[in-house]
Amino acid sequence: MLNKTHLSTFTFSALLITACGGSSDKAPVENITPLPSFSLSVSDAPVDDLSEVVVCFNQIELKGNGADTVFIVGNEEGMIAVNDLCLDNSGDVIPNTVGLDLLQYKGSDSIALVDGISIEAGDYTQLRLIMSDGSYGIDAQTSDKISVSVPSNELKLDGFTATLGGTVDFTLEFDLNKGMTNPVGQVGYFLKPRGVRLVNNNEAGHINGTVSETLLIENQCTPLSDSTANVASVYIYEGADLAIDTLEDNGGDETGNLPYASTAVTFNSEQTSYNFEIGFITIGDYTVAVSCDTEDDPEVDEEVNFITSQNVTVIADNTPVQVNF
Repeated sequence: MLNKTHLSTFTFSALLITACGGSSDKAPVENITPLPSFSLSVSDAPVDDLSEVVVCFNQIELKGNGADTVFIVGNEEGMIAVNDLCLDNSGDVIPNTVGLDLLQYKGSDSIALVDGISIEAGDYTQLRLIMSDGSYGIDAQTSDKISVSVPSNELKLDGFTATLGGTVDFTLEFDLNKGMTNPVGQVGYFLKPRGVRLVNNNEAGHINGTVSETLLIENQCTPLSDSTANVASVYIYEGADLAIDTLEDNGGDETGNLPYASTAVTFNSEQTSYNFEIGFITIGDYTVAVSCDTEDDPEVDEEVNFITSQNVTVIADNTPVQVNF
């Protein structure tokens, strides 16, 4: 349930071109200032028992700045093309919709949803990602198709200010360890907004790491040397030097230290190493901790036994910080 993948770049950008002079003269163009460039990425941490997690989008809305700006999949130059992954209850393809398998994008990898669409400078009070029907997961054991739904079919995110000549570059983080649940007695998975955060890419970095086999063996983490299963988990917490006994799980007590993110430790058979990665982390000081526990229900306050931890400082860089246990 703690695999980590990263997905999707939306890019909004624009240039303001101003002509000076009359019909018979050509005065030099001065003070041409570009409108803000806006980028948005999406990353996710899907649950372990699904082999696919396909989320369906059909539009992006920027609220405020005098009027709402709406970009519809397939209707705008620069938007990602529609595909046939999102179906209605009759099995027909839902128009103006793109389905993306989040499991196809890991670490700092991304796919462009929007590239080169103009926006006006100003204050935007909210960014909304509009989900269509048709999102689903594939059960890793049975290959059954299971519905995935989002409350109100939209994700409401923080606003931002776009300034002339400036660059606004965000990642929308789907941390499904926190937000994706499979309630008992209800059909399908639910993606709750609490599992989504907005990260400024200009102030964010990434972590790659390894856990030594010796540490895993000494603490009886299993299964070893199995690339199909999670052998351990890594949690990251805001702030350095946090005591292990204060670290909570994803459904933990809010009076303690709740995870910023979490991910799985998996065996890489080619490198014969146990690796993990967490992308799009806001710059700052963190405590990173390892546990042999691999199950973490975000709806339940469970005890996670951490075996070791260390501090890490995340910097704004596309090159991941290396963390080794």
